[in-house]
Amino acid sequence: MKVRVHVSLKTGVLDPQGRAIHHALEGLGFAGIGDVRAGRLIELDLADDVPDAAIDDMCRKLLANPVMENYRIEKVG
Repeated sequence: MKVRVHVSLKTGVLDPQGRAIHHALEGLGFAGIGDVRAGRLIELDLADDVPDAAIDDMCRKLLANPVMENYRIEKVG
C-alpha cells in the first residue's frame, strides 16, 4: 500500500521558507500572490496490513511535529 503524508505548518507559525518563495516569485515578476506556505510530502510504501492507527502513530512520533505542524494521510491506489 502506498501512503502519502502531507505535512504543513499550522496557521500562525512563521514560515521562512514560504516567505522566501513568495519574495522570489515577486522578484521574478509574478503578481497577485497573497501568501505562500511551504510544506513537505512523505511517501511510504507499506504492507497492506499496516493499520491506520499505526500510520497515524508514525506521523505523531516522527514524520510531523504536532506542536507546529498539521498532517494529512492519503492512501494511494
